[in-house]
Amino acid sequence: MRDELLQRYADLVVEVGANVQPGQIVSVQADTEAAPFARLIAASAYRHGARFVDPNYVDTYVKRARLEHAAEDTLDYVPPWYGERLLAHGEHHAARISIVPNPSLGILDGIDPKRAAKDALPFLPETFQVINARTTNWTVVAYPTAAWAGVVHPELDAEAALERLWQEVEHVCRLDEPDAGAAWGQQRDELRAVAERLTERHFDALHLEGPGTDLTLGLLPGSVWAGGGDTNADGIEHLSNLPTEEVFTAPDPQRADGVVRATKPLVLAGSTLEGLTVRFEGGRAMQIDADANAEVLRGHSELDDGAARLGEVALVDAAGRIGKLGTTFFTTLLDENAASHLALGNAYERSAPEDVERLNRSAVHIDFMFGGDDVSVTGIAQDAARIPVLRAGKWQL
Repeated sequence: MRDELLQRYADLVVEVGANVQPGQIVSVQADTEAAPFARLIAASAYRHGARFVDPNYVDTYVKRARLEHAAEDTLDYVPPWYGERLLAHGEHHAARISIVPNPSLGILDGIDPKRAAKDALPFLPETFQVINARTTNWTVVAYPTAAWAGVVHPELDAEAALERLWQEVEHVCRLDEPDAGAAWGQQRDELRAVAERLTERHFDALHLEGPGTDLTLGLLPGSVWAGGGDTNADGIEHLSNLPTEEVFTAPDPQRADGVVRATKPLVLAGSTLEGLTVRFEGGRAMQIDADANAEVLRGHSELDDGAARLGEVALVDAAGRIGKLGTTFFTTLLDENAASHLALGNAYERSAPEDVERLNRSAVHIDFMFGGDDVSVTGIAQDAARIPVLRAGKWQL
């Protein structure tokens, strides 16, 4: 049964997620734990006419060895050919598929968070160049492993935990529908309709309110809301996240004031931050606290000037499949599509094409969740009128 599900999943990733075209080069990035799924994706890509599949594996055990034994002043070193390879995928208009979690969860447990924060691999800063150039059709997908399942469902034995996680991934990816591709077509249309309504409002700012959260963040005059996937420069539609439940835009990096409390844990550089709160003044994160491992996010926020400013605000309603499960997945792909979220760091150029010079720039993009049924989102119009956007997880527009 699992084999049949995996095959359908691989085909969905190739056909709907990345939308691989005949003659394309296809990059597949994965932790070695996800190699079985990467191979199925490669086979599907070739059946769909791929010219060449370029697998790129990360071995979390080797990453752990580096963090345990390498000199600290070498941990941020990235061989130049890593970025060159990614840029070459853009130059050749490749399809890109990333499988998460990567690195695999649990393997980095016990590593000094300060050391772990220095090694961002497999993330590469060149990613933003390729995304903003829109030269690739790309997607990020999830592959359940025993290690990940044990983190998500520690109350179950190993076999039951993995089975539960697979059931959840099958559901949120709509693989339990008679025609998953058609179901994603409907989801794409619904998210795009919400994004259009938000764009048409031309809000000057958003006000977020909830337990531990009271944050006002400004929007740019040319802010454009997006959702339901993207279209690259060659006109190829693709779902950048599979699954996806969000609509998003870029805030004004100079205008964020107040405090926001995360409503889900954040896993960053192998460390888990719970009880995260961030206080902003004049757009900059001035104080970052958490029950544990706050220094990991503090370290990332100091990497460059834009790392302490916001590059994204994304809204998610309570009707989505992921949030309804009530599961914390400890991986951004799923958790950020379960609840509204903010991102410190780089903004996506599609979010404000008229104000591209004002968008936040950074070598990082770190999402953390603030949404929930008890968190309200209010739009502030140009004339200061307050317009409900989300209440109890329901759209008000």
